[in-house]
Amino acid sequence: MKKSVEVFYPGEFEDSNHFYPKALNAHIHPMVNHFFNLDIDRICERYHYLNPQVDKDFLKKIMAKKTKNFFWGGADLFYVTTEKGNRKMVVLETNSCPSGQKSMPSLIDSDDYRGYRALIKDSFLPALKGKRLPVGELAIIYDKNYMEVSGYASTLADEINKKVYLIPFFDDNCQGKFENGVLTTIDPETKKTVKIKAALRYVTQKPWSRIPISTKTFIYNSTLVCLSGGRNKLLANKAYEIYNTKLKESGLEINIPETIMDVSKIEIPLWIQKFGGHAVVKNPYSNAGQGVFTITNKKELEDFMSIDHEYDQFIIQSLIGHYNWSSSSSKGKFYHIGTLPNKRKDSFVADLRIMIVSTSLGFKPVAIYARRAAKSLKNDFSKSQDSWSMLGTNLSIKLDKNKWSSDTSRLVLMDRKDFNTLGIGIDDLIEGYIQTILSVSAIDEMTLQLLNTKGQFRKKLFKSLDNDEALFKEIKF
Repeated sequence: MKKSVEVFYPGEFEDSNHFYPKALNAHIHPMVNHFFNLDIDRICERYHYLNPQVDKDFLKKIMAKKTKNFFWGGADLFYVTTEKGNRKMVVLETNSCPSGQKSMPSLIDSDDYRGYRALIKDSFLPALKGKRLPVGELAIIYDKNYMEVSGYASTLADEINKKVYLIPFFDDNCQGKFENGVLTTIDPETKKTVKIKAALRYVTQKPWSRIPISTKTFIYNSTLVCLSGGRNKLLANKAYEIYNTKLKESGLEINIPETIMDVSKIEIPLWIQKFGGHAVVKNPYSNAGQGVFTITNKKELEDFMSIDHEYDQFIIQSLIGHYNWSSSSSKGKFYHIGTLPNKRKDSFVADLRIMIVSTSLGFKPVAIYARRAAKSLKNDFSKSQDSWSMLGTNLSIKLDKNKWSSDTSRLVLMDRKDFNTLGIGIDDLIEGYIQTILSVSAIDEMTLQLLNTKGQFRKKLFKSLDNDEALFKEIKF
């Protein structure tokens, strides 16, 4: 990972630098390609036909709506079923500024930029129009995932036909700073201070500690989005519950595991017992697979309780596993459908990441990929087994502070080979897409609730929703 500011000029984009080798020459699966070409009317018509209780016109309004603050998001979804065979797409979490471009096959063979251009051209650049911005340049700010952030920088340079700055924003090496709300950096060539009028943000690790909530430089997405649920699982679940109340009469609902919020560490064993000894405990402010603990036996609970955690609040969710050992919750028992069995008759837990952007015409999908767990799903779960190896799907591997790797052997592409192993169809993609739109919309509405009529952050309301002093001390107001 580079630690200095870089300048990208028009004409430098090389697709081999911005896609996994596995994805570079992959051929998109025809069904996925067809899904990407469906318009809002056709999606709503199909979804209403399969779910006649849903208000089709209401759904269409949500899909066509332009967000206020949450412009770019991705939902991680599990495709599950119940004891009665009712299949669902369940939202595990929603991320602001998610990864995924480097894993997406091309929809059109001649399009080298793929989803990078779709995001820049259809969402980022239009979001700048009509805003009062300081005089300055455009930039990408980041703290991981160099392959993708450099792809955005190079694509943006080509779209505007001007140079673009790529600025490291690590917590221990931040090459940009805010002066009176304006982001500045040092040009590596001229050594002069440069003002940034707008920046696309891929800062994922506690972005609120380096980026103020309110800035004159336009940040796509702002820190406000992260605190409202984009990187705050606690606020996200509260946003889902509030939004589900609004959706109730329309027949729509964000599907989430049963969730207990605002849990202190000492309470956790009691809630684990309530879920029948099987549950998931989450640090609300971590991401990239960090801070998530699957608890299925006494040892895993003891290991969790022995850790010195940096935050005071946790969330606990019902565990989705094999039918024989999933949590029993008030919504019944959900269990993984899993991948199609391989030649050894092994089936794996897999999730689905759907990345969307907000455009002038409504939401648009820009990338999809899946990830499978390291070990196959067992029906005779042994107490000595590591449940995370069967249930954890995230590919990110934290090597050290600000140093990451990725286990691409478990990456499942939307190509002609990998997609078939997932055992899902176009209706599942539509369901996942709608769940992603609803979750992003819920968090976007939470951002509006956390601002007063003058556009200022409502600190008291935030603390009433998330009374975690350790988090509050990190926030840069």
